[in-house]
Amino acid sequence: MSRRRFVGLTASGCGGLLWPALFPARGAGPAEEWDPDRALRHWERKLVVQPMLMYRLPVRKDQSSWKSWGGVQTPEAVAEEVRRIQTELARVAAEAGVPLEVRPVAEVTSPEQAAAAREGNHDVALVYACTGGGDLLRACCDPARDNLIFVRHRSGPVYYWYEALSVRYLETRQPGEGAASGGEGRVAHVEDVVVDDLAGLAWRLGALSAVRSLKGARVLALGGAWGKYSPDAPQRARDVFGLEIVEVGYEDLAARLERARADEALQAAARRWTDRYLSLPGTALKTDREFVVNAFVLHRLFKDQMAEHGANAFTVKSCMGTIIPMSRTTACLTLSLLNDEGYAAFCESDFVVVPAGMLLRHLTRQPVFLHNSTFPHEGVVTCAHCTAPRRMDGRRYEPAEILTHYESDYGAAPKVEIPVGQQVTFVNPEYTTGRWVGFRGVVRDNPFYDVCRSQQDVEIQGRWRELLREVRDSHWLMVYGDHRRAAGYAARKLGIEWIDLS
Repeated sequence: MSRRRFVGLTASGCGGLLWPALFPARGAGPAEEWDPDRALRHWERKLVVQPMLMYRLPVRKDQSSWKSWGGVQTPEAVAEEVRRIQTELARVAAEAGVPLEVRPVAEVTSPEQAAAAREGNHDVALVYACTGGGDLLRACCDPARDNLIFVRHRSGPVYYWYEALSVRYLETRQPGEGAASGGEGRVAHVEDVVVDDLAGLAWRLGALSAVRSLKGARVLALGGAWGKYSPDAPQRARDVFGLEIVEVGYEDLAARLERARADEALQAAARRWTDRYLSLPGTALKTDREFVVNAFVLHRLFKDQMAEHGANAFTVKSCMGTIIPMSRTTACLTLSLLNDEGYAAFCESDFVVVPAGMLLRHLTRQPVFLHNSTFPHEGVVTCAHCTAPRRMDGRRYEPAEILTHYESDYGAAPKVEIPVGQQVTFVNPEYTTGRWVGFRGVVRDNPFYDVCRSQQDVEIQGRWRELLREVRDSHWLMVYGDHRRAAGYAARKLGIEWIDLS
């Protein structure tokens, strides 16, 4: 088994258990019990960070300028600074919320020592640019890896490079602005610099973790992969984001469903899970109960397929047609359930937005709502789809009515009530142009229009009239909270142009 295959089969958020241990293969035994109280599962790959304290100790010279700016000028000050860095990074690792391995601090006083530190097997070089010249800074930063530069103003002894960092060493351009980021002689981007701010360091590491977890991730595409108005979307998802898209046909699912109908243990489990789901506070059943039972059967089969292919993301094409007669329900509630457990699960197999949705899932560690949008007017937009997660903050279940899927008036689909006043972040990819638009909004209403079941009227917080130039018949992504800075930072790392309207 290759290393990539092994990593793909390992769920970091589940104590490192292998997928086959989590979910039995086809016909291998009873299903894992569905438990709405189980903590959200996470699938991030571990991010290895190599901190380096870059410094040169001065030698006193009479009647001469013999030292640079900076409060680390003695061996004792160096030892104290190493201890400070280790303490702070332990706190950052605890607060980042993603699996981090922080290596011991490497003390770097020469390009040779920097080269030795760079040889380690790590993902990020975190350079504490205390003192030393530009040659040392360039030696610490590895063009083949991500580099972060930390300098002190008030959080400890002031650093010389708090003054000396400039565009001589730092790139300023974004993807889409002329030449690619990282020009000759540049060691990092201006957005890779952190001054004092441990929270800023934490969200950057979280963003880099999300990028790393996206690249090479495996996603199962039931019924095949496509892109809404962008036929090249699946191939670009492979080329740009490194996704491994496993396309499977409906014939296999049809055979599984036939076996599932004869599986008395699975049918009994699905009825038990239905009882528990409908007993969740704020849940109202307004469709045939059997549709919900069948949605749980489909839920089990989708998880079986993901397990067998080593995928933690799922999408389904022809979910408004092909799947309905064979499953005797719709996939809407099933996809909502998968998201509520921690998977990245989307309808319509639209690889214009699937990569952005997977990135947001890792970045925010919360479920993501893929939805249609409407024409913005007076700073308001309506967001609607039939597959909304209920556990949007990763913990509590929002109130929901379980209705039919709107277009077919069949099956089971949740109408999720997002709290009025809830702040959300939107990401709107522009087809496959490599340009994403992001902005912030606040939910103002959960109406009941004749549109997809989960629907919110959202006030756009930002330059909403500019969004008129972004109107296109495509999908958007919504997530709780304000994550624009981290999303834009991660997008740049992927070579995506990021436009923030807020």
